[in-house]
Amino acid sequence: MHREYHKWWSPNLNRNMEFLIFGHAGAKVLVFPTRDGRFYEHESLGLIDSIADKINDGHVQLYCIDSIDSESMYCFWAHPHGRIQRHMQYEEYILQEVIPLMSRMNSHPCTISHGCSLGAYQVANIFFRHPHLFQKLVAFSGRYDLTWGVESFTDLFDGYYNEDIYFHTPSHFLKSITNSEQLREIQNSDIVFTIGKEDPFLENNHLISEILNQKGVEHRMYEWDGRAHRGRYWRKMLPLYL
Repeated sequence: MHREYHKWWSPNLNRNMEFLIFGHAGAKVLVFPTRDGRFYEHESLGLIDSIADKINDGHVQLYCIDSIDSESMYCFWAHPHGRIQRHMQYEEYILQEVIPLMSRMNSHPCTISHGCSLGAYQVANIFFRHPHLFQKLVAFSGRYDLTWGVESFTDLFDGYYNEDIYFHTPSHFLKSITNSEQLREIQNSDIVFTIGKEDPFLENNHLISEILNQKGVEHRMYEWDGRAHRGRYWRKMLPLYL
């Protein structure tokens, strides 16, 4: 399997960023790690091996990027305003640095956004905000409202709320999409969610599904037995839904 390591200084983040590429051709897959996960997480969890045939046959090429969660959403010493601002810088890093590199390296017309857990939030957020850049969304075990508190998962902004948080919360901003072109691009995409029947984020997944139904957006949501919020489940999901 072709494996390629990259590292460069990001002007958007003012720090070094690393990522791995797996595969030589096929649909481009932008892969986000879980909370505080690293760019090698999909490899470490065996997710790369679970779709090795698709990668080796040239059907997909994965671009696994690093996270900065400890500097943004989970930087609890910082004011919530600073947390969302750092997250927005991370999005600019992806839009201005990662995606252009993907396009230069691979001209395949299909780009897929994929992630698990907090990575599922990241992929859904960037997909719904910029649907013209993607043709497919594959999100596993996600929470799509980081202000949603359940079990030990708290509001990541400690009750603080502003326009930036609104526009980076899929189950909030999707309700008010009035841009017909943006909505049409979402409607023309392939959208897949998975969630465990005992996952604390199940209700939030149902909510985003209801919003998409109201907007006339076809999508698939698969509910797995149990919590299904671990690598051993994601290894089974990825070959089925990517």
